[in-house]
Amino acid sequence: MRPLEALLVLANPLTFFVLAVPRLRAVGWAGASAPLVLLIAGAQVLVEGARWQMIPAYALTGLFFLVWLWRSWAPTGSAAERDQTTRLTGGLAVGLGVLGLAISVVLPLVLPVFRFPRPSGPYEIGTLTYHWVDAKRPEVFTADPNAHRELMVQIWYPATGDSTSPRAPYVRDAAALGPALARLFQVPEFTFGHLRYVATNATTAAPMADDKPNYPILIFLAGLTGFRQLSTFQVEELVSHGYVVAAVDQPYVAASVVFPDGRQVAGVSKDQMNGLIQQSLSPGERAPVLNGWTLADGIVPYLARDAIFTLDQLAATNNSDPNGILTGRLDLTRAGTFGVSLGGIVVAEACRREPRLRACLVMDAPMPDAVVQAGLRQPTMWITRDAETMRLERQRAGGWSEAEIKQHQTTMRAVFEQSLPGNGYFVRVPGMFHANFMDIPYWSPLFSRLGITGPIDGRRAHAIVNAYAIAFFDQQLKGRPAALLDGLAEHYAEAMLETR
Repeated sequence: MRPLEALLVLANPLTFFVLAVPRLRAVGWAGASAPLVLLIAGAQVLVEGARWQMIPAYALTGLFFLVWLWRSWAPTGSAAERDQTTRLTGGLAVGLGVLGLAISVVLPLVLPVFRFPRPSGPYEIGTLTYHWVDAKRPEVFTADPNAHRELMVQIWYPATGDSTSPRAPYVRDAAALGPALARLFQVPEFTFGHLRYVATNATTAAPMADDKPNYPILIFLAGLTGFRQLSTFQVEELVSHGYVVAAVDQPYVAASVVFPDGRQVAGVSKDQMNGLIQQSLSPGERAPVLNGWTLADGIVPYLARDAIFTLDQLAATNNSDPNGILTGRLDLTRAGTFGVSLGGIVVAEACRREPRLRACLVMDAPMPDAVVQAGLRQPTMWITRDAETMRLERQRAGGWSEAEIKQHQTTMRAVFEQSLPGNGYFVRVPGMFHANFMDIPYWSPLFSRLGITGPIDGRRAHAIVNAYAIAFFDQQLKGRPAALLDGLAEHYAEAMLETR
């Protein structure tokens, strides 16, 4: 909870006891506790912003204030009448107060305004957002023949500056993204509105770090119905260790994308997308058709061009950044990519097509048929989990049919064992569910009990992912030795590493 939220939640029980126990009301300041707590509630709304999880706390504050007013201003009468009034108002305070106090404490904790941990690297983090249009490529997700592919790309980079500078928000377009996420989780649309209050460790448009002439770049892709900030835990850690990370919002694939002119693009249905994706993973004789476009190889090759176009735009930004910050500071000769879920599928295809991408990190994703057949020329790392953990996730939360589990496991292994001429690393972490590869464990401490995240501790899962990602990219893009990749993983005993 945020500071004033915590103060309000703690002050309400104090007021409750003052109203319920007559002797406490005789203590000097205690008699004015109800109006004081009302002032705290007002300050919390004005300074930190209201959110629906705090409604029970606000309601209690108002109720206690009304009880205090009644006792303070009720007409005087006989002692018997005053005692009856006291019993009535006290009974009301006790009856509603006990239930309300419990709810007012639990709700903000179940869906908190969480904080990202401080990254372990030496750099501060800056961030900028760009809107890029690929004038050479039509938009296949719309029937408009004049539409071209547009991307929103957020770039995080090593920065200098005061660690107390105002922090960039987790998501800028929470009004559009929150309802989209709520539909995905099948909860009321207001459920994730509080994400607008979550801050990151980044500062918007901070000066770039100047200890090196330039920095290696990484392109990140999220999964189906995700959003570009969904792996902020991993992006910030990489940037703090000297990487520039460009995260791509892929319209019609992401949960929601908002363009600078206010246009909002919602993701297409998972059922429709799954058919297009499966054509890329296991091609059928009958190719799907999307708005008049026949996609014989499915949708993945089209989406992979988003990553390649982003690489082109990063080169253009390096020549002349309209913000005047990144010009000349991006090392295009040291470029890699990473993705999770559908993002992992797409970055594998992008690496197959684009030799400028020198390192490929795939997280919890099956491989496209074209990648299985042709292999990957780049050093590649997979971070995933075993089939039994996938079955445990199905048992607790649904999904993951046996066919999907087999496809997931066998295609990754096929590329790792048979179609990979370069260095390969295969990391399995039992106990990790799909959501553990993203920020989702921070969203609610209940998610593990609900089967959304796995039995592994969420922060521990993130520490393992970050350790292997940094070791891999440091070795491949910075030429640094990585003891972790040599099997010296005493701090990460849960992880099972295979190399070739």
